[in-house]
Amino acid sequence: MKWSEIPRDARAYMLYHTIIEPQLIVWLLLPLYMMYSGYSVLDVGIIFTVVNIASIPITYVIGKIFNKFDIKKGLMIIDILDGIAYILYGLAHGTYSSLMFFLGRLIEKISTLFYPLYRAYEQIIYPKDKYEEIFAWHLRLPEISKMVAFPILGYLFGYVFTGLENYRKAFILFGLLSIPTTLYIYYFLPPVRAQEKITQETFKFKVGEFKVLLIFEALFILGWSLAPDFIMINYIVFELKKTIFEVTIVSCISSAFSIIGTYISEKIPKKKGFQAIAAGMALNAIYALIMSLSPPFSIVMIAYAIGSMGDSIWFPFYRAWQFSLIPEFRAPEFHAAISSYRKIITLITPFIAGILASIHPTMPYATSLATFLAAAGLFIYLSREEK
Repeated sequence: MKWSEIPRDARAYMLYHTIIEPQLIVWLLLPLYMMYSGYSVLDVGIIFTVVNIASIPITYVIGKIFNKFDIKKGLMIIDILDGIAYILYGLAHGTYSSLMFFLGRLIEKISTLFYPLYRAYEQIIYPKDKYEEIFAWHLRLPEISKMVAFPILGYLFGYVFTGLENYRKAFILFGLLSIPTTLYIYYFLPPVRAQEKITQETFKFKVGEFKVLLIFEALFILGWSLAPDFIMINYIVFELKKTIFEVTIVSCISSAFSIIGTYISEKIPKKKGFQAIAAGMALNAIYALIMSLSPPFSIVMIAYAIGSMGDSIWFPFYRAWQFSLIPEFRAPEFHAAISSYRKIITLITPFIAGILASIHPTMPYATSLATFLAAAGLFIYLSREEK
């Protein structure tokens, strides 16, 4: 599918994600800043876990509310809350640093309660018969943005502006950038409601397939949440003695291979979607296996490249399959329910990851390996059942 063939509103939405991608370096800077400030990898895991517990009950309620309201307003709320959270990170120093970290992380976590609205918005605004091709572009553009921005920012924070004060200023700057991105949503994205383009009579809910979807959600979310970014940062920066620049180089190479993966996914026939998901999860398993062996930095780059390419191969087919199982007129509610399910599954995974990394820095990847293998096996079975 060519860029010009994508509907205008869908292009505007993809460009929004492309614009905000560089700001997501905060997700790497925050745990590193905390560790530089004296927090251990276990401390970071505990703080993230406490915030997880505090945020669970609200997600489903938010999704149900946005069944009837303009979803675009929810997207604006995400950017506003993220901006406030980043500014609080910038204020986290001295006696009240732990409180600021907690408040900032809690507000950012509250913003993630609205993340299901992204998927609901995508389900409604993207053409149904082109989901696989659309999601290849959906992945590709933000990865290009990351590939350009992250190495530059990583070099600046790794070798030029290395002091904690500079990190705090950066957090505040990224927080203020939420103002123009919120305005972009307001002026350029169309309002969307989960209207009944299809009725309950015409939509047939597939209970069996939805149960399989929930099993897969549990497996792949466990796989990634047991080895989150702060585990990678701890290994690269504190075990391999590198800097945030090398961390962003890993992200850059991962983005390059993710882009390659999107072109591969476009060549795979839709009827082989389950096989594509199985292949992508197998690549994720290879990434986890390599990382569990405590590789040198050069091999870390290869491992993450393999994992990212796997993600971009399975993601378009999985998202298209997921959308086919969810009624559009209740999309916000269903996506919020799935998100709540994910949050319950990953409630204490940051704490578990922190404990495992305290025992051995790459032990979390070994646990991820098992879940990725199980997910790959699930879709190998399903692809054979389809024949």
